[in-house]
Amino acid sequence: MAEKRTIKVGIVGLGFMAATHIKAYHQIPEAQISTICNPSGRCLDGDLTKVGGNIGANDPVKLDMTRVKATRDYRDLFKDPAIELIDICAPTIQHPDLLKAALEAGKHVLCEKPLARNSKAAREMVRAAHSAKTFAMPAMCLRFWPEWAWLKNAIDNNTYGKVYSARFRRVAEPPTWGAKHFANGAESGGALLDLHIHDVDFINYCFGKPKKVFATGYTKYTGAIDHVVAQYEVNSGAIVHAEGAWAMAAGFGFSMGYTVNFEHATADYDLARGPENILRLFQNGKPPESIKCPGADGYVGELQHLLDSIQTAKPPTVVTMNDGLASVEVCEAEEQSIRQGTPVSLE
Repeated sequence: MAEKRTIKVGIVGLGFMAATHIKAYHQIPEAQISTICNPSGRCLDGDLTKVGGNIGANDPVKLDMTRVKATRDYRDLFKDPAIELIDICAPTIQHPDLLKAALEAGKHVLCEKPLARNSKAAREMVRAAHSAKTFAMPAMCLRFWPEWAWLKNAIDNNTYGKVYSARFRRVAEPPTWGAKHFANGAESGGALLDLHIHDVDFINYCFGKPKKVFATGYTKYTGAIDHVVAQYEVNSGAIVHAEGAWAMAAGFGFSMGYTVNFEHATADYDLARGPENILRLFQNGKPPESIKCPGADGYVGELQHLLDSIQTAKPPTVVTMNDGLASVEVCEAEEQSIRQGTPVSLE
């Protein structure tokens, strides 16, 4: 690739994900945050030190506002010819209109997950993206997380033989940041659509879109599904299941992990073990091994992938808008399965 040019970015929404993306952009030399936007006016002074979340270091984020513009009107970003990339970190319910308006303005777009509250709206976003001359990409960061990319590679390359079973788990207490949005399940979709969707997308990535899903779950916090356990019928025949929750008691914190049993090994990832032992590999006849996966986190990875796509004028390949739609469709099938108590076909 030729020497990279600077790409100016406009960020819409200034909550936890915006703070997380800002930290990631600061690790990418060619990215320049040009303008921040928040209709409420909160954090438009560039001080996001009080914005927290469930993963990553909660180190303070402060922008140098002598170099960054601020506005309450997202249309100011779309009218600015210098901005090439719009990063949508606004609440889910706003994603469709913002993405379509940004594409119509000739901007590239990164849209936080889920793409939309339902598959109908997500499908319209995909159609808009396919018609645009610019690129749009959903922010599915797990595909870029080093230890998860390692797992994808091991599955694809049959490194340890076929997969017999795979379990994914992502459980937490209710989010305290952005509580007004997240607590309204009609808008956020609850843990099923906003949290569990990470593992749904990664299952799609590794095993293909499931043929069928059977899920159980309940509502506790949002009015939507706040705790889900789902089993998926996949083409390989592996037993694949995932658990996602926002239903744990205060103080529980956040936990994520996976256990994948291969023909010749077992891989186990557990966030609680810390960076030195976060990914463990067990092989018959060998001592347990801590796998080290170098590289930046998934947030840097996803942003870098889209920025490289813009630089080379080649669309993103690791995750696409169709992938973002597929994850919403599977989550909807899980909700349907919970409501009716029977498996739901996705074919």
